[in-house]
Order: sequence, then structure tokens, then C-alpha cells
Amino acid sequence: MSSLQQRTETRDGMHVDWDIPIKMDDGVVLRADIFRPVKEGKYPGILSYGPYAKGLAFQDGYPSAWERMATKHPDVTAGSSNLYQSWEVVDPEKWVPHDYVCVRVDSRGAGCSPGFIDHFSPRETKDFYDCIEWAGVQHWSNGKVGLNGISYYGINQWHVASLQPPHLAAMCIWEGAADWYRDMTHHGGIVCTFWENWYDMQVKTVQYGCGERGKRSRVHGELVCGPELLSDSELAKNRTDFGNAIRAHPLDDDYHKARAAVWSKVTVPLFTAANWGGQGLHPRGNFEGFVRAASKQKWLEAHGIEHWTHFYTDYGREQQLRFFDYFLHGKKAGWEKQPKVLLQVRHPGEKFVPRAESEWPLKRTKWTKFYLDPVSMVLSGKKSSKAAKLKFEAMGDGLTFLTAPMEKETEITGPSALKLFVSSSTRDADLFIVLRVFSGDMKEIVFQGAIDPHTPIAQGWLRASHRKLDKKLSTPYRPYHTHDQKQPLKKGEVVELDIELWPSSIVVSKGYRVAVSVRGKDYEYGGGSGGKLSNFKNELKGCGPFLHNDPKDRPMDEFGGETTLHFGDRRAPYVLLPVIPPKKR
Repeated sequence: MSSLQQRTETRDGMHVDWDIPIKMDDGVVLRADIFRPVKEGKYPGILSYGPYAKGLAFQDGYPSAWERMATKHPDVTAGSSNLYQSWEVVDPEKWVPHDYVCVRVDSRGAGCSPGFIDHFSPRETKDFYDCIEWAGVQHWSNGKVGLNGISYYGINQWHVASLQPPHLAAMCIWEGAADWYRDMTHHGGIVCTFWENWYDMQVKTVQYGCGERGKRSRVHGELVCGPELLSDSELAKNRTDFGNAIRAHPLDDDYHKARAAVWSKVTVPLFTAANWGGQGLHPRGNFEGFVRAASKQKWLEAHGIEHWTHFYTDYGREQQLRFFDYFLHGKKAGWEKQPKVLLQVRHPGEKFVPRAESEWPLKRTKWTKFYLDPVSMVLSGKKSSKAAKLKFEAMGDGLTFLTAPMEKETEITGPSALKLFVSSSTRDADLFIVLRVFSGDMKEIVFQGAIDPHTPIAQGWLRASHRKLDKKLSTPYRPYHTHDQKQPLKKGEVVELDIELWPSSIVVSKGYRVAVSVRGKDYEYGGGSGGKLSNFKNELKGCGPFLHNDPKDRPMDEFGGETTLHFGDRRAPYVLLPVIPPKKR
């Protein structure tokens, strides 16, 4: 077995250092690729730390995602050889010419870095901290390090910022969740199976020790998972049993808290970019971070389409560049004119209209209650006075309530909430809430989401036994559950549920209808399959890979009965929607 060797070359207008060792405090040596300007000098760093193998080309690891992006957005590939494109991190050919050093670190146990894989753990976060501090004192560094990247490379930014590394000067979190429990593993207390499947498809395939079983870099031909070849049993010993680890912590305990942002300690300047269509993983943390981070200098942007695309388009990259130019280079590059909130307001037909705002949620929001009527099955501005019960199969398609056709164009932008009164024939019940829009001829309006091409407007989830609210953090439009104890239902007992629907944006056309579906399982789009992507196991049916179908988490004896919605006797279920009036000129 040969060992990894660091090496240096000049190519494509960059000085490139391959597999540079960075020693951690416990002796483990991580490996980084570094792309620098050819001209000697002191430059800021743009650093990323994550598990997807720094040497694996985007085109080789995620071919279907690359093909769609490159075909539909030619500005992504323009002006670059695209040899150094890698999944969810910056293209150095588009950053080094602007006097940045791009540093890509393979996280512990992944790619060319040995060690034990334990995602988002305190050990990983400390590694990330040490990499930032290492980069900040290199001979090429001006002492300022910025963090930039999508998803995993954004999520862990929230976590490491909580440790306040001295050389961390700014960070751009592009569609990065923040709360290991609420955003990622347990939606409303219900296990999301995404992470276990993701682990199989996107991490185990690039684990350190895959050796010849892994891919080779299309740039230099070396193995992207290092030269060492470990057996399957040795590989398994070097990684956490991820799915079982998640299931072993059904409440928001210390395991989860150690993998979540500490908002009071996030003080670095930040730019947080959310995706309206990221229901199931990516919008919530970006909005929470903008609202709750202690940073005095913070900006929010929200957009649509696939979750990787706008990071690479000129639209996204130029915003990132202005942000980092301002904080890392001290340049007056136009960032001082950036609105605090920039929304790509979503219209039917995949149309997005940019609009500057100054806060989130918008102060001019008209929080509007639409009551669920059990007789007509409509959403109405008036409460129903009739006592009634509506039943549905507890793990079935549930019930849908519709507004009358909208009398005028109506914008809904912000977080939403649903209040229900529920009983179950068993000890518990899972509620899956979907905010939907239908055209005048009752065709559902869906969008290209972060992953799924048929994503509904917004979604929310709650396990009835997790209904306890945090009274300090809850608002009428954003219920916040403690998830610190289970409160089982008694047969026939009616309980009040407040359910968070993740932030979204839609301008509902005149004559269209808004709907709320209350279901017992994941949403499925009725208009046909969204096909499959190379990096996910499941067919895309409306929720992408963010499913809640783990039989160990939802045993039939506890969740397979009958769920009843209750109306009357001071029980008036409603959905609270953020209706946005036009800006005053």
C-alpha cells in the first residue's frame, strides 16, 4: 500500500497543493486540497469541510444533477474548464482569479482523511474549528477565513460558528439546516429516513479506505478515497451506525443538542440563502438562523429551483463574491447596497420576481385565519358553529380543505401554522400537513423543488405525543415544540395540536384555490412520477428523499388506527397564513 503524498503544481492559472496534511488535536491527520493565486501574496481563504471526497468531480459523483444544471444554466460552466467542480463547494477557477485561496478539507473518515465518521458530532465540529484556525495562519493567508458551501457544507457552518473560531471572518450558508432534531432527523418528532439512505448512497461510497473500489480524480488520476484498501468489516468499524443512532434518540436530548447551532454564540457576519422548495431539509434552518443568530451583520436570500443550482449560477455566485469581498478583502464591492432580505417571490409557472425587504417575517404581513369547515370541507374566514367529527385512516391519505376561488391575486409569503383538535383510536397519531394551490380547473400547482420536480407549496409534521410547546420560543405563526417528553394519547381523548408549516412563498392567481391537506402519511403528487436521481434510492413522488416511512418508528399498533378531527364546542381548527399586501410606494 502506498501512502498519500502531498504535491504541488501550477495549472489552469492556479497554484494547487494536493493532499496537504492538517493534524488534529488527537493526532488524526486530515487532508486538504488548496487552490491559490499564482502571484505570491496574502489572501483570504474560502474553506469547506465535509464528507463527499474533495477529489471526486461533480460530474462523476452526481451525473444527473450536473447534466440538468449544465444544460439549463450555461452560465454555470462558462469561463471554467470545470475540471475542479465538486459537489456543493465553490469552483476554484471562478474564485482564485478574485484573489481567494480555496481550501477543501475531507472530513474525518471520508475521502482522503482517515478516522471515524460521526456526522455533525462535537468531534467533527472541533475538527472544522481546527481547520479554520490552521488556514488562518498559513503563509498565504491574510488572517481571514470565510466559509462557503451548500447543504452539509452549510449545516456545519452554523455548528462551528457556535464555537467562535478567532480567524472566522464571514460565512455563507447556502441551504443549510441548523437543528439536528427539528430540521433534519425528526420532523415534528417523526423520523425522516433521508439520513440513513443518504449515508448508504453518498457517504459510504466515498469512505476513507475504499481504495481501488472508489473513483479516481479526473484531474490527477489519484484515488479519491486514498490508497488504503480496508475490508467491509474494517470500514464498518470506522463509522457510526447512523440510522440506529438516530432512532436511538427519539427526543431532543443531548445527542441532538450537541449537533445543533447555539444561536446566542453565532456572532460572525453571515449570508444565509434558503430554498422555498427545500421542504424536508433546507429552508427552515436558513430562516431560523437569520432570525435567531446573534450576528449584528446578517442577510437573508430565498430562491427556488434545485438546491444546488443557484449556488453556481452568476446570480448566486456574484452575491457570494460581493459578500466575501466586503468582509474578507475590505472592498466596497456593492454589498453595502444589498438588502437585508432579498426574496425571489414565487409565482405559478416557475416564475420568480425579486423583491427587497428589510426583515423576516415581513412586518406588513396580514396574519389571516382560514377555518376548516367540517360540513362543506372549505377553508373559510368564518368559524363553523357546527359540532362535528371527521375520521380518516391514521396512516392514509387523510382530508383536504379548499378555499373558494380567490377573488384577487393573493401573495402568501412566510411561515404558516395549523391548529387542530385531534383524537386517536391508538396511543398516538402522526399528522402530515400540506399547503397546496390549485388552478381554476383544479390542477395542482407544484414546483421544481430542491430535489423533487413536483414539490407542493409548504409542509409541516407533528406526532401528537410531541405536542408540548416551548412557550418562550413559540409564536402564533411558528409553534416551537420542546420534543423533550412523550405525552401518549388516551383512547378518544381530544388534544389540541399546533403544527408548524415551514416558510414558503406563492402568489396565488385570481380564481385559484388554496388548500390544506391533513394526512397520515407523506404527500404524493397525483400527476405522475418525478423519476430518479443518481444519488437517491427512492423514486421522486412529491417529497423527494425526505420520507417518513420507517416501520420501526411508526409501528402499526401505535400509529395504524383511526384519527379523528374535532369541531365545535370551542374547537375551531384553522390555518394561519401570511398574506402579504403590496408594498406602499
